[in-house]
Amino acid sequence: MTSGQSKYLPEHLAIIMDGNNRWAKGRGLPVKAGHRHGAATARDIAFSCVRRKIPCLTLFAFSSENWIRPAHEVQGLMALFLSVLRREEVNQLHKANARLRFIGNRDSFSARIQENMAEVEELTRNNSGTRVTVAADYGGRWDITNAMRQVAEEVLDSGLSTDAIDIDLVHSFTQLSDLPEPDLCIRTGGERRISNFLLWQFAYTEFYFTERLWPDFDEIELQKAIDDFASRQRRFGGHD
Repeated sequence: MTSGQSKYLPEHLAIIMDGNNRWAKGRGLPVKAGHRHGAATARDIAFSCVRRKIPCLTLFAFSSENWIRPAHEVQGLMALFLSVLRREEVNQLHKANARLRFIGNRDSFSARIQENMAEVEELTRNNSGTRVTVAADYGGRWDITNAMRQVAEEVLDSGLSTDAIDIDLVHSFTQLSDLPEPDLCIRTGGERRISNFLLWQFAYTEFYFTERLWPDFDEIELQKAIDDFASRQRRFGGHD
């Protein structure tokens, strides 16, 4: 356990990484510099979670709405995404026993990026440490819609009774069905919304909002969020 670490850790931490663009603009830098520094922060926070032995970390890297951004910015993000998938950090996370995977509509990405995603997942598939999930071209509404499409296919193909459709069945087709629901979601950058992230999974998630822009978010800020989470009483709809 790291110095000053809370004894009560989230089992599943989700992070909405917001503020890369504003960080860059505030320093008179190109937008790609903000994304580059943001990627470095994501790496550092992932290793912090590994050291803390947090079982699951899910990072919102690229939403299904991000495609509407200027073409040059999207192209820069894709180039950065590809470079991150090839970096030594992936091997370091592998050596740290972390398991990496991607959720979202990966068909939207180039064949090269899809291949690299698959390679990273295969490399770390048997690791038993922190499960690091990267949400890329992901949206909560897409996730629920995709799950319902699969439920409909079960009804049509195998004669599943509509009476058998319940919360557990729908959940089994969502992107994070094999993980515990997030205990804590951190959003950086000062905004106080969830931006179509993990809509199904956030039913009882605790939220922590910080004004810190993502490239400035560090282990100290992470610890503040964890300490705040540890001070809360979670009732899941029950009484005090």
